[in-house]
This record gives sequence, C-alpha cells and structure tokens, in this order.
Amino acid sequence: MNSVFHLSAPLIATALAIDLVLGDPPWMPHPVRLIGAAISLGERRLHTGVARRDLRNGLILAVATIALSAACVWLLIAGASGIAQSLGTAAALLIAWTTLAMRGLGDAARAVERALETNDESGARSALPALVGRDPEALDSAGMIRATVESVAENTSDGVIAPLMFLFVGGPVAAIAYKAANTLDSMIGYRDERHLYFGRAAARIDDAANYIPARLTAICLIAAAQFVTGRAAQAWAICRADAHHHASPNAGYPEAAVAGALGIRLGGDAIYDGEVEHRTALGLAERKPSVTDIAAARMMMKLAVIAAFCLLALARSMIVKVLA
Repeated sequence: MNSVFHLSAPLIATALAIDLVLGDPPWMPHPVRLIGAAISLGERRLHTGVARRDLRNGLILAVATIALSAACVWLLIAGASGIAQSLGTAAALLIAWTTLAMRGLGDAARAVERALETNDESGARSALPALVGRDPEALDSAGMIRATVESVAENTSDGVIAPLMFLFVGGPVAAIAYKAANTLDSMIGYRDERHLYFGRAAARIDDAANYIPARLTAICLIAAAQFVTGRAAQAWAICRADAHHHASPNAGYPEAAVAGALGIRLGGDAIYDGEVEHRTALGLAERKPSVTDIAAARMMMKLAVIAAFCLLALARSMIVKVLA
C-alpha cells in the first residue's frame, strides 16, 4: 500500500520510538520550522490591517500553507518510492517521526522540573519559554508548576496524539497537513488586534482538526491517571464539569483531566506580554501544586500515548475489516 497515505501500525510505532530516543535534533531541517518560515513570509506579504481583506488573505494563507505542506510531502515520498519502494517507506517513516513531539515535550517539562527541584527559580524561568508563552517573571514556583503541567496536558494532544491520529487516518500527508494547521494557529491564530481577522481561518481550522484528538487525549489521560495517581474517577468528573468552560473548544479537555488527576487547580488568569488574560480555572485546589506534579504529568503523557496508539490501531483494524 502506498506509504504516502498509509503507514502500518508497526511503522507508526517505530516513528514513535525514534522520537522517544532522538527527539528533535537541532541539526535536522525540521518541517515545522520550514512551515513556520513560510507562514511568516505569507503574513508579511498578505496582512493589510483591513478587516475584510485580512479575513480573505488569512484564509488564503491557511489553505495554501496546508495544501502546499501536504503536496511537498506527497511529492517527496512518491519520488522516493519511484526510485525504490523501501526508500519511499523510509522517507515516510522519517516524516512521520518529525510530526511527533513526545521527547521534546517531556524534555522541556523535565528541565523546569529539575530547576525547581533545586529551588532554582531563575533556571526554571529560563526553561519555561520552551513550553509556554506567558511571562515567566510573573510566575512564582507554584505558577511555574501549573504552567508546565498545563502545557504537558495540552501538548499531549497537539504535539503527540493528534498527529498520531492523523498518521493512522491518512499517513504522513495527513499528519503534515495537521502540523501545518497547528503551526498556523500557534503563529497567527490569536485574538489580538493584528490577528483578530487575519488569523481567524487558521484558528477555526485548528479547532476542527483538534476536536476528536483533544477528547481522545482526555480519555487516555483519565485512564493513565488510574495508574499514576489512582484518581481516574476524579479526572473524569473534573473533565466533565470544567472542560467546556475553557476558552478553547479543545484545550480544556486534556487540561481538566490532568487537573482532576492531580487534585490541583489549573488555568486561571495568566500574563502575556505584560497583559492579563482572564481564563476560567479548571479543577479543585485540593492542595498546593508540587514539583512532583510535573513528573506525574509526564508519566500520564507517556501512558496516554501508549493507550491512544493501541486504540487507534484497533479502530483502524476494525474499520478495515468492516470495509473489506
């Protein structure tokens, strides 16, 4: 079967294993960085400051970025397959690896955790921007723990389980298309004055792409919570009660699940570029956040990814049998 649109479960597992071992080497020309450069160029050329034009131009940029990203991957894998099928499979595997970010997410969270374990708040603040966009200087130790745990929860979906799902659904082409949509949202999908109209299409596309993965992630995190904290029931209850209160239609699900699993409160007001962003709190403050919560969140991430892989592989296998 063509590896452009399909990867076997063992090959997807191999891509996950490569990511777990190697992460995102700085020497590698990562597709997301190339996509980001294209988005920056497109924004400089297409942003006008006129609402109607920016709605149109933002949509053009979003569709063009996603389509071109998918087309480049299709051409690369198809070209490699034309030389040798094994070469095409290898290219597909390498591209699949680049869509996953479990090692990078875990390492970034661990860097904050290590600094806080030694009461090095300055070091933790230096490490925090790799995870979150809020102002590190405005956070105390508890605030940095909450920010790190929130990032691990949300990015378990955006950075690992969502691209994993798209790998099962449509191979490397679908996964890269998802990464392009997610990168668009992270760069221009804001509600500030500059991006309110220009980034609207990017934000809506990302919301649609993450609708199922966010909820799948929450389910898998709840299952993982039983093994890590023994609080699956509380994670389920908080997810049901609080997830829909989040400003994002998706991010609240994994964040609320983790808040319930740990028994701490996440969310609430955050400071970005000196301005306060008011957000609904998720979970109950049964206790103060602890550095160990970061380690627990990282372990739940790993178990949730394993659970998601198994569920997705099983679901695809059952669908193939039904359609056969």
